[in-house]
Amino acid sequence: MTQSPVVTVRHLTKRYGDAVAVNDISFEVLKGEIFGIVGPNGAGKTSALESIMGLRVPFEGEVRVLGMDPQRQRTQVAERIGIQLQEAQLPFRLKVWEILDLFSSFFQKTVPYEPLLKTWGIWDKRDDPFVVLSGGQKQRVFIALALLNDPEAVFLDELTTGLDPQARRQTWELVQQIREQGKTVVLVTHFMEEAQTLCDRVAIIDDGRIVALDTPNKLLTQVDGQNGVLFDDQPQLDVAQLRALPTVDRVEQANGVVQAFGSADNLVSSVVIALEQQQIPIRNLRTVQPTLDDVFIALTGKELRE
Repeated sequence: MTQSPVVTVRHLTKRYGDAVAVNDISFEVLKGEIFGIVGPNGAGKTSALESIMGLRVPFEGEVRVLGMDPQRQRTQVAERIGIQLQEAQLPFRLKVWEILDLFSSFFQKTVPYEPLLKTWGIWDKRDDPFVVLSGGQKQRVFIALALLNDPEAVFLDELTTGLDPQARRQTWELVQQIREQGKTVVLVTHFMEEAQTLCDRVAIIDDGRIVALDTPNKLLTQVDGQNGVLFDDQPQLDVAQLRALPTVDRVEQANGVVQAFGSADNLVSSVVIALEQQQIPIRNLRTVQPTLDDVFIALTGKELRE
């Protein structure tokens, strides 16, 4: 028997006056997956998410979350989902444990918040006022709040915006841990690398429309992006020999770096063998591959906007 989707969206449209923020989008989110809604700022991602969660009234279309209408059954839906909004604030002077204790009173069913503080690495900050926490620590508090009612589905909107690279990577690990607990995650982000790393499937939104929806690997097959091999340039390197390799389509030299591009599976090994035959020392060898940024540019004809 086929399991019902956790989220079902059919022909969702959201307008603000004459402006169309979400334009006739449809998709399903399956149980246990991390589903990404990605695209540039202003693409309509947050408007779509807030309509799905019942925080905004759609202009047209149908939404079901855990089989329920989030508009007509808002209270029942809120008891079974967790939410981390893009823009949220908490009383600065409240201590971390006071915040968790307060929010526990909002739900009929909750889990003890002490284990959440330990799981998400903020137990040592439990007596600190919210205002003194770092950006990463504040995000951990928001994640703990989203999990306080032991939700079946968790909605995360631009979770890592404003975080430094280290905090962002740590937060990615937290998102993966949420899924490992058996929960479904809907992740909204404008960071394509984040979606490529975390998501089982990705819906790319631009100008309010879904322009692509598939697994990251299958989306990458939609572009003609080539793999590349990069290494430090050497004076004795015969670039003509690299260009003559059947696996290499083009070679570029700039700023002391050589880049060889091609689509063959054995591109890397053929370049390495050619360098060894020339007795060229291989320094700082690394590879590059097409990314979801390339997919976005190929589908929309423009660079990803921050």
